Amino acid sequence: MSEKNKREIKYEKTYEEINQKIISGEAVVVTAEEMINIVEKHGIKYAAKEVDVVTTGTFGAMCSSGAFFNIGQPDPPIKMERVFLNGVEAYHGNAAADFYLGVTKSRSLDNYDYGGGHVLEDLLKGESIQLTAESYGTDCYPRKSLEVNVKLEDFNQAILLNPRNSMERYVCAVNSSDHILHTYMGKLLPNFQNGTFGGVGELSPLIHDPSFQTIGVGTNIFLGGAQGLIIGEGTQHNPMGGYSTLMVKGDLKKMDPDFISGASIKGYGNSCFIGIGVPIPVINENIARSCAIRDEEIFTDVVDYSTGELNRPILRKISYAELKSGSIDLEGRKINVAPTSSIYKARIIADTLKKWIQEGTFTLNKPWELIPSKTKYRALQKEDV
Repeated sequence: MSEKNKREIKYEKTYEEINQKIISGEAVVVTAEEMINIVEKHGIKYAAKEVDVVTTGTFGAMCSSGAFFNIGQPDPPIKMERVFLNGVEAYHGNAAADFYLGVTKSRSLDNYDYGGGHVLEDLLKGESIQLTAESYGTDCYPRKSLEVNVKLEDFNQAILLNPRNSMERYVCAVNSSDHILHTYMGKLLPNFQNGTFGGVGELSPLIHDPSFQTIGVGTNIFLGGAQGLIIGEGTQHNPMGGYSTLMVKGDLKKMDPDFISGASIKGYGNSCFIGIGVPIPVINENIARSCAIRDEEIFTDVVDYSTGELNRPILRKISYAELKSGSIDLEGRKINVAPTSSIYKARIIADTLKKWIQEGTFTLNKPWELIPSKTKYRALQKEDV
């Protein structure tokens, strides 16, 4: 074969081929950081041929998260109207004994010390929580109140169902005002004295398949320490702007409190840190190339949070390499920055997912519908409100 023909070979794989290699213990599985080194040393064609799966990971505050619960009916039964778990109100607009607990719901309007995310964490730790419910009573559900202590095992179902997780990237927030700001991005000191940024750069799942060739409905993932599923695009899914999101689900009973942690954010409220890892099958050279993207090639915006407007001033573009260095240049001065996502935990997630695949306990699902790659987020315009 001529050198020209060798250069034109394009390596492609099917899910079936990759899964067969996983089952037989022959699959080559690497983390996103390891893939970068392979491509830099051997090139795209080699990586596309030799590597079968690239694992990713992220761990950060994912406010659009929560869980559906079903509690076994007492005798006499109750049609729940208001439901509280350790004093945190859940949403009941479902069947008699079904309810949804959101992680941002706080126990008190005046204090963010405990919220829905903390309830999930406590349940995962095996702790007993207090469930109280109120009802108006009906002929078929005559009970009007219920107070019982329950553990996670006492629920028939506990389904983590998160409408928006694993954002592709997030901004770096700074503050040009003369006073401290308390935001969901943390504490921002006045006069550009610090900055915070979200996302984990080259480990982030959606960075590695931005055109959604492999990620879709039915893709199985690492979710909260167990296997979960992608069930669609997330809310505010904005791939055209570089801010894609996922909607995911999983069995809360199988998860691990190391990867689901309640959070209290001063001046904002409650949230929950969630761990997610997406395996990327290296089905062609394009995927091999995107799986080798480096922090130096991943950019986001430095945004001034001092205004109360939705369209905050964008001060500059910045790479994750500069963000991860611990300081950035802004308007002629050096500013210390810190991540709101855990890069340490992201590495653990990518390594754990790699181990599951190497051990043959995790094979890949071919999505039956890919996540859309052309949608664009639309905010309400001033004339709308």
